[in-house]
Amino acid sequence: METNHHGCCQQTMKSNNSHSKEEDLKQETSPTNSPLTTLDSRFNQTLRNVQGLLKGRSFPGKVLITRRSDPPDGTVLGSPGVNRSPTEIDRSPSKHMDDPDEDKIHRNKPNTSTTVNKLKPSMSNPEEKSKEAPRFVMGARATDTARLMKFTKVLGGTTVILDKLRELAWSGVPPYLRPNVWRLLLGYAPPNSDRREGVLRRKRIEYFDCVARYYDISDNERTDEEINMLRQIAVDCPRTVPDVTFFQQAEVQKSLERILYTWAIRHPASGYVQGINDLATPFLVVFLSEHLEGSVDNWLVADLDPDKISNVEADCYWCLSKLLDGMQDHYTFAQPGIQRLVFKLKELVRRIDEPVARHMDEHGLEFLQFAFRWFNCLLIREIPFHLVTRLWDTYLAEGDALPDFLVYIFASFLLTWSDKLLKLDFQEMVMFLQHLPTHNWSHQELEMVLSRAFMWHTMFDSCPNHLVT
Repeated sequence: METNHHGCCQQTMKSNNSHSKEEDLKQETSPTNSPLTTLDSRFNQTLRNVQGLLKGRSFPGKVLITRRSDPPDGTVLGSPGVNRSPTEIDRSPSKHMDDPDEDKIHRNKPNTSTTVNKLKPSMSNPEEKSKEAPRFVMGARATDTARLMKFTKVLGGTTVILDKLRELAWSGVPPYLRPNVWRLLLGYAPPNSDRREGVLRRKRIEYFDCVARYYDISDNERTDEEINMLRQIAVDCPRTVPDVTFFQQAEVQKSLERILYTWAIRHPASGYVQGINDLATPFLVVFLSEHLEGSVDNWLVADLDPDKISNVEADCYWCLSKLLDGMQDHYTFAQPGIQRLVFKLKELVRRIDEPVARHMDEHGLEFLQFAFRWFNCLLIREIPFHLVTRLWDTYLAEGDALPDFLVYIFASFLLTWSDKLLKLDFQEMVMFLQHLPTHNWSHQELEMVLSRAFMWHTMFDSCPNHLVT
């Protein structure tokens, strides 16, 4: 009897000790006891969102994504560039969208089982995840009824408040509103609606004058440098987005040629640099969408009125100019802006995922060997083209902060395959990073890249010493 009693006491003590250790472990890993409690509530909500979507996953470094037994409280995504209201990860439309008041209650409570099932597979195996994920024509997030009402309200005022428009656009813009929103975000169209039509008309005429002055002339009036530049542009245009048949149309390539050559002549500090041709393509597709319907692959520019084509071309030129104004040193001699950002990317990856950074360093893989193209073409060559306009909603919403935020987007993009990279040698990594398996990606994979980028930006951008070598 004493033996049994003694054994029971020992067992009880062990159970209590085990329970105590579990409590200690919970306290150590609990977000409420970590430094994250000092961040604002929006970041904490975003962190909980990522925790819910990546149950059990951990990011090497200072942040541990712990397993949760409860569903995420909300799905929040915002831009670190400006003070934004919470947004959410892509989700399917539901019956709650019909009632704006009811939508406010339910919008932050997505179908957890569906979302987790689609995003739960490890980031190291995106191919399998992509096959399972359904393909969407556009992100359901952009079609939310309440959000549409907000867009309509912001755009319907006499003067558009750009900060509010950026808040909404960061999480995706409905396709039929995208042309007007992009013109406003880039500063091409003025916020005052009374002046807008007149300004656009004047800027379009100015572009036509530039084309007549610089492009519609004989080679006898060009310098040798200008002739060589025009020839290079003529070679690059047919290579632009080769997997989308729309860009193989002669009229489209001619428009691209005029846009690129005119821009290069008017910006002699950089001139034409390969890669700028890719940056013009989202603008062409978005502004043509005002006049053409259906799939891009079925569009025929020849069916359009010449005046409409000219206006689209002019809008593309001015929006491309506005975009490049914020990153001109990316395309000047030796492209120092891109080299600077590639170095920042390397330091950020080293901080977030030291094993991957060390593995790449040990095998002699330099970030310039793969990330230079990412910055040069802004990922247009790395993801399916149907996702590019959604990604560019976030780009343009970032405004002047875009170059720095690109570092976080590209770090998130690279570390999607962190486990895979650790298994590859130098040659295999080079080939893998040049042909990333994103062809089956849907909006959900892209939203995950953006959500991680936002989280890391919130953590590290306010603490730059963390990224000092």
